[in-house]
Amino acid sequence: MAIASPSAPSFSASFCCSRTDFLTPSLRFSSIRFRTRPSAHPLTLTSRLNASSSSSTPSNGFEFDGDLQYELQHGVSSPYHRRRGSPVFVTLPLDVVSSSSGKMKRSKAMAQSFRALAAAGVEGVVMEVWWGLVERDFPTVYNWQGYLEIVLLAKRFGLKVKAVMAFHQCGTGPGDPFWISLPQWVLEEMDKKPDLAYSDRFGRRNMEYISLGCDVLPILYGRSPIQAYADFMRNFRDTFRPFLGSIITGIQVGMGPAGELRYPSCPTQKLTWAWRSRELGEFQCYDKYMLASLNACAWERGVREWANGGPIGAGNLMHDPESTEFFRSNGSWSTPYGEFFLEWYSGLLILHGERICREAESIFRGIEVNMSGKVAGIHWHYGTRSHPSELTAGYYNTSIRDGYLPIARVFGRYGFTMCCTCFEMQDAEEQQVNPLSSPEGLLKQLLLAARVCDIPLEGENSASNLDDDSFQQVLKMSKFYSDGLQRPSFSFNFNRMDKNLFEYHNWVSFTRFVRHMSGFNTFRAKLDFGGGDSCHSSAAAASTGAVLAY
Repeated sequence: MAIASPSAPSFSASFCCSRTDFLTPSLRFSSIRFRTRPSAHPLTLTSRLNASSSSSTPSNGFEFDGDLQYELQHGVSSPYHRRRGSPVFVTLPLDVVSSSSGKMKRSKAMAQSFRALAAAGVEGVVMEVWWGLVERDFPTVYNWQGYLEIVLLAKRFGLKVKAVMAFHQCGTGPGDPFWISLPQWVLEEMDKKPDLAYSDRFGRRNMEYISLGCDVLPILYGRSPIQAYADFMRNFRDTFRPFLGSIITGIQVGMGPAGELRYPSCPTQKLTWAWRSRELGEFQCYDKYMLASLNACAWERGVREWANGGPIGAGNLMHDPESTEFFRSNGSWSTPYGEFFLEWYSGLLILHGERICREAESIFRGIEVNMSGKVAGIHWHYGTRSHPSELTAGYYNTSIRDGYLPIARVFGRYGFTMCCTCFEMQDAEEQQVNPLSSPEGLLKQLLLAARVCDIPLEGENSASNLDDDSFQQVLKMSKFYSDGLQRPSFSFNFNRMDKNLFEYHNWVSFTRFVRHMSGFNTFRAKLDFGGGDSCHSSAAAASTGAVLAY
C-alpha cells in the first residue's frame, strides 16, 4: 500500500483532472537576465596514463596495450576530492552485468576503465539496475551480486555511483545483444492477462513496461505493480545500506519505457531516429484498465459519449500532422473533447509519477541520496501548434499550454531532481532534416520549469557524440539552467561508456569537457602508449584507434 507523505494529496481509483497550468507562449519564453556566479577556486590536476607495449586481448574482443599505469600529481586536494562546479557521471555499458550469471562482466577491463575515469576527474558512474535481472525468476527473490561488485569497484577507485531503478525492458527482443526483458514471472502473467501491457487502437501490445492503468491492482501474485517496485527499492536499500550516502549518492527511479515518465507511444528503439521519419506516435489507452479509467472519468464529467476510446482522426504514425483531423493546427485537440481526453491521458501519467515518487521518498527518507526522475526529450514536432508526438507520449504540452510544469511540481513536492536529455542537440543541425524539430526549444522549456519549481537538474545526451561541438552545446545548455543561481545543482550523465570513449581523440575531447564542467583551472590527461616516445605513441594511437580501457 502506498504511504502518503503529509503534503501528498489523496487520490481515488479513477482519475479526472481539471484544466491547470496554462501559460501563453509569451510567458513561457520571455527572456530572463541572470547574474553570473564568481568562479570557483582553482584546482590543479595533472594525469599521465601509460600503457606497456605488450598486447593482450580480453574476453570481450577489445584490444588492450597492456595494463594501464597512472601517475597522479595534484595540488590542493586529491583527484577524488569533492569538486565545485557541475560533476560528470558516465553511464555504464548495458551489458555490464551478465544476464545468465548475474555477475559483473569483463572485470579486468572494467577496473581499467574505472581507473581512467577517476584519473580524468569524472565524479562517478551511472549503474542501471535491471528489474528483469535482479528479480528475474521468482517474485521477491533478488540477486544483487553483479551490482555489489560494481559498487565495490567504484569505491576502490574513489568514484560515486548513481543507481537507476530500471523497471522497463531493454532492447528489441531476444536477438538483441543488449536484450533484458521484464522479469520472467511478470511476462508469464502478461501472457495470461494481455491487458497488463499497453495497447494502441490497432490492438498492438507493448511489453516494455506494465500499463499504468493497473498501477494499484493486485495483478502480480497478489501485489500491485507499485508494490512490486516499492519492494524492489526497499530490498535495494537494505542490501546496499552500507554504501548509501557515501558511494551511492543518487537514485533515479524508472517511471516508464526507457526509465522515462511517458507512455510507449513509439517503441523505444525508434526514439533515436523517430524525428527523421516524424512519427506522431499512438495513444496507449486501449487496454481494459485504461479504458475503464476513461469510462469512469467520462461518466463523472457527464460526457458518456467520450468514454469509448482515444481520439478519432489522429491519423497514423507516418502522417503529416496537418493532414489529420485531431493534430492539425485548428484540429480537435483544442476542442472541449480534445481538452477532456488530453487532461485525462496526461493526468494519469502524472498520477503514476506521483505514486512512484511518494513510495521512493518514503523508502529512502533520512538517507543522504539524491532522488531523481527522467523526462523524455520528444522534440520532433515542437515547432507545431499541437505538438502531436508529445501528446501521444503523455505530455499535454502545446503552443498554448505548458505540459511540463505539472511534472516539475510533482518532482519538487517529493524532493526529486529532474533528469532531461537532448543536451547535445542543436536546432540548426536537426532542422536540416526536420524543420519542425526543436530540441533546444524543448530543453529550454524543461530547464525553465526546473528553475521555476526550484528543483535540481541532471542533464544527459541522447546520442554518444564525442565531438567538441556536442560538448560545447552541453556546456551552453547547462549554463542556461545554472547561470544566475546562487546555489545551482546540476550534474551531467554522459551516455554511455564504450570502447569509443577511450579512443585517443575522443578521450582528449571528453577530458576537456569534464574539466570545463567540473570547474578545474588546470587539467591535463596525457596518453602515453609505451616506449617512452609519447609523441610517436600518441600519433600511433590516433591512427590505429587503440582502446585504452573497457
